[in-house]
Parts: sequence; structure tokens; C-alpha cells
Amino acid sequence: MRESKAVFLSYASEDSEAAQRIADALKAAGIEVWFDKSELGGGDAWDHKIRQQIQDCALFMPLVSRSTEARLEGYFRREWRLAADRMLDMAEAKPFLVPVVIDDTRERGAQAPDSFRQVQWTRLPGGETSPAFVARVAALLDSTMTDAPARVSLPSEQTNTTRAGGRRRRTGWAIAGAVAVVIIAAGAWLIARHYWAGPRTIAVAATEKSIVVLSFADMSEKHDQEYFSDGMAEELIDRLAQIPQLRVISRTSAFQFKGKSEDVRTIGQRLSVANVLEGSVRRSGDRLRIDVKLVAVSDGSQRWSQRYDRPISDVFRVQDEIASEVVLALKARLMESSSLDQALTQSDAAHNLLLEGRFLMERWEPGDPERAISKYQQALNEDPNYVLAWVELAWADIWTTPQNYAGCASAARHAVEVGPNLASAHATRGWCESLLGFDWVLGDAEFDKALALEPHNARALYGKGRVARALGRIGDALRYYQAVLERDPINPSALQGLSFTLVTAKRPAEAVQQARRMLDLSPNTGWGHYYLAYALLWNNQLEEALRESALEPVASMRFSCQALIVHVRGDRQAEDAALRALLASEDPYKPYFAAQVYAARGDAKSAIDWLERARLARIGWFSEFNSDPAFDVVRKDPVFVEYLRRVKLAT
Repeated sequence: MRESKAVFLSYASEDSEAAQRIADALKAAGIEVWFDKSELGGGDAWDHKIRQQIQDCALFMPLVSRSTEARLEGYFRREWRLAADRMLDMAEAKPFLVPVVIDDTRERGAQAPDSFRQVQWTRLPGGETSPAFVARVAALLDSTMTDAPARVSLPSEQTNTTRAGGRRRRTGWAIAGAVAVVIIAAGAWLIARHYWAGPRTIAVAATEKSIVVLSFADMSEKHDQEYFSDGMAEELIDRLAQIPQLRVISRTSAFQFKGKSEDVRTIGQRLSVANVLEGSVRRSGDRLRIDVKLVAVSDGSQRWSQRYDRPISDVFRVQDEIASEVVLALKARLMESSSLDQALTQSDAAHNLLLEGRFLMERWEPGDPERAISKYQQALNEDPNYVLAWVELAWADIWTTPQNYAGCASAARHAVEVGPNLASAHATRGWCESLLGFDWVLGDAEFDKALALEPHNARALYGKGRVARALGRIGDALRYYQAVLERDPINPSALQGLSFTLVTAKRPAEAVQQARRMLDLSPNTGWGHYYLAYALLWNNQLEEALRESALEPVASMRFSCQALIVHVRGDRQAEDAALRALLASEDPYKPYFAAQVYAARGDAKSAIDWLERARLARIGWFSEFNSDPAFDVVRKDPVFVEYLRRVKLAT
């Protein structure tokens, strides 16, 4: 196919002024832009030309705005659909789509093709275009003619420049154009190299030895077996993940598609996998009917399918059979008969209770962790040596409110004793000891044991990232979060952790991107609005940070963020009011966030007093203060340095 190095600019007619600004900036740098308002008259000739240009362009740049949201019909929607269709025939490694938002329209829920959400969206308010954005477009154009990185878009560009200031800057483009071309030509490779090296690139190439197991449909007559259907899929994920050569998408990302209508090709492209396993479970009394099929993402063809009619007592054997036959269907020959984990209990009742507990933890409604703990305890009454029940009991104890360190420590120790060769047992103990026990050495050692047993264990990798951040090893933390996202690319919690780590790395613009992506994927994720507001604060987007912080339901997080925002503004009266509201709140996280505000005010003694309360209350946030930029003001205070040494966080 013939392909130019042009950028196709697609927009609603109401946004022509912003589109013109972007086109002018790109053209001034020597970039070809297909953008001509005079030709938007429609007709067969126009339609043919537009189709050809979308087929031939190097980059497609749709402008998203309140206007496009309001218009459910229009020529630009035809253009978007044509671009989305072209992407279906592209390799994952090819950069093509560069969505640009020109106002405060949110990515979450935007009226755009699903494939547009596979990439990060850039924000250019009013179409005001910075030289950095132009340089990055030039770098992308250069990469389309070489071996390109995975398909991602550009980082958000947020400017505080007024529209009038933008006009003044465009006048300068006429003088600086020739210089910009030289600078871009000389620097594009370096910019591209830096850009693709960071944690933005979370997609990986889809190899034949890659698979996602979707949540199984509950086909039972009363539709009351959702927990069992989910559990069946999760067990298969766990079994397949034990095969080192097979890339298996983790549960969190796989289950994002639960109850949605995305087709197999869309799911495969979003997760960068070559194979999708889907199925259904019908349970009636003590009988099971399980239908499973393995589908190739490339063409939607069915590689293998099977129906199993078995008694419930055969559930473990069926899971092993399915996992084995999937591998054979992939022709990977990766597994010996002993590779898959044997059933860890012989009690059907215990296993069923475990699945119910996991379902509650995934649903995460108020009181669900406590209800899950009850299910796990009942499972252990049925089989005291059921190691998975000990693991999940410890995990649930971590997330109760307030967190139960004594309970999780005891259950995690027991899990490691009963299942010393189970990666999840060591990973869970690592979380318990590092998050609530503040024993970074023991926690890190447990994560290492888990990874020695299962190199891609997401819980262990995530935990390693958090410990690295607590100890100030920010580069290591970023790499661990990246490793999680390679196998779990749309995991909201991992994106949340990556966003905060980017804030600590003094890369707030990227942190904003990841926090937005996290909320787009999971609008109701816990603490999500706080993480986005906090990233916006450090990116100096104060008005948007204030609006976002107001959406955070956890009072201490909401008030601390607001106090920090007005502190930056220099409004001491508003800051004092926010601090008073924070101190009056009753939620258990208050000590850490009170310390955060006092630290930003330069009051090291009060910050330490509240940190000590957080430590004694075993609040998991405690360890974050070692890298949290809100504490930078007091970080060199001798009193603060001594406290770091006392709690074993001094570097």
C-alpha cells in the first residue's frame, strides 16, 4: 500500500478554528497536513478523496470535543470509522492514531470507536500547539518509516497559554519555522528514543503463545452461579499462567470485558494476545456442563472447542483437561503432565466457598471483604490444609477497614508453611509484611521467593514496585509496574500505582495520563479521583485538580488534596479551612493525609506526629511519605531525617 508521511486531521466543523491552529503549527514545522476546509462539501468525489487520504496517511489525528460529543451524526464520524477499519489490518507495532482533545471532554464515555481507546489521548486546549507536541509528531512520522514501537499515542500537552497568547505564538512560528525544522530533524530520533523508553509503552506484541481467558457465562437456570463461572475462568488462568513460555493475561484485565459486547478481535487487539478462550458453565444440582472454545484473534476462527458433562466432584479434573487441551490446540507443546498445579483440596465444599469469597473480593461492595473472610474461614473448617484458602484469607485481611495486620500475618505464615512452593502464598505474605508490617526486607524477600517460583506473578511484581518506591528506588519501581502491565495491561490498580510512581519521579504529565486511563477503565475504582487530582496538582493544573478532588469520596484524601492545591495558590485561609475539615474527618486514613498537609506547610514536627499515628495504626499509606513530593519541604530537616532513620527508610 502506498503511504505518505502526511497527518490527516479529522474534526467537526464547529472545531475548525482549533483544527486550523494545529494544522498551522504542524505545517510550519514542515509536516504535511491533509486539512482543507474548502473541500468539506460532501459528494462522491469528496468521499472518494477522503477515503483515499485516510488509507494513505501516516497518522490519523481525530479532534475530540464537546462538539463531537454533541453530534451523533456527521462526516467526521465516517472518517473515524474508516480510520478504525484501517487499524484492523495493521500490525500492533505500527503507530497510526493520535487522538487530540481540545477542551475538557473526558475520555471516559466519549462517543468514539473502541479502538481509539487503545492509545493515550493528547490534550491541546483550544488547539494551542506546543513545539514539544510538534516534535513528537515528527518523531512518530519518522517511526512509521522504520521499525516502529508498539501502537501508543502521545502524552498529554497541557498549556496555560491564553488564546491571545496562542495567536502571538503563531506569529512567531513564521520566523521560527525554518529553525524548528532543523531542530526537529536533528532531535526527533532522540525524542522518539526517550519517549518510547518510558512506562507509557505498556502494549506488547501479540505472539502465538499468548492468551486471555474471559469470564465464563453463567448459563444456569436461575443465573445464580456467577461466582462459580468466574471461579472456573480464574482457575484456568492460574493453571495456564504456570507455563513459563505462555503469556497469559491476568484476571483483572481479562475480566474488564465481563458483560460487554466487544468482539474477539477487539479484545485481542486491546490486550495484545493472539488467542481468546471463552466459555460457559451450566450447573444443576451436582452436575456440570462446561462449554469452552479457543478462538484465534487474527481471523476469528475457532481453533478448538469442547463440551464437558461431569459431576461436580470432577471439577478439578475438568480444569486440568481444559488447560492441557488448550496448550495442545495452540501446538505449543509447552507442558509436561506435572506442570499444572494439582487440586489443592479434595473438598468440593471448601472449593465452592473459596470461589464465593473470591467473587465477593472482586465485587468489592461495602462489607464484601468481611463477608469474604467468613467464606474463607468456612472453607478452612472444611479443609484446614487448603492453602489457597489461607492465601485468600490473608489477602482479604489486608484490605479490611481498618486493616487487620495480625490476621493477615498469621494467615500468610500458615499459607507459606502449608504451600511453600506456591508463589501466591509468598507474594501475599510479602504484601502483608511490607504494607502493614513495615518490614521492607522481609516483604521484599517474600516477593523474590514468589518470583523465583513464578517469574510473572503479578501480585509479587506489583509488591516489588511498591517496596521499591517506599525505599526511594523510583526507577526500579517504574520497571516493576511496567512488568505488571505487560501481562495485565488494563489493570486499574497497576495504572494507579504507576501514576503515583510517576508523580514521585517528577513526571507529572505522564502521571496524569495514567490516572486518566485508570479512571476511564474503572470509573468507580477506589481512590481513583484522588490519584488523578494529585497528579494534576503536581502538573500545575490546579483548577482541574480542585474539580477532580471534589469527586473523591474518601474525606481525608479529598480535604488533603484541596489543602495542598490552595497552599500552592497561597490562599492560607482556604488552606486552614481544608485542614480543619480533614482533622474533623473520621476515616482511618486521616493520620497520613494530615501529615502530608503539615509537611507541605513546613511543619516537620506535626508531620512526624501524624506519621507516627499512621505507623502505630498500621495504615498502609505510611510508607509512601519517603517518596511523596508533598514531604519534600521537610525532607532535609534534621528531625525528619532522624525519623526516616528510626523507621528504617533512610537511604
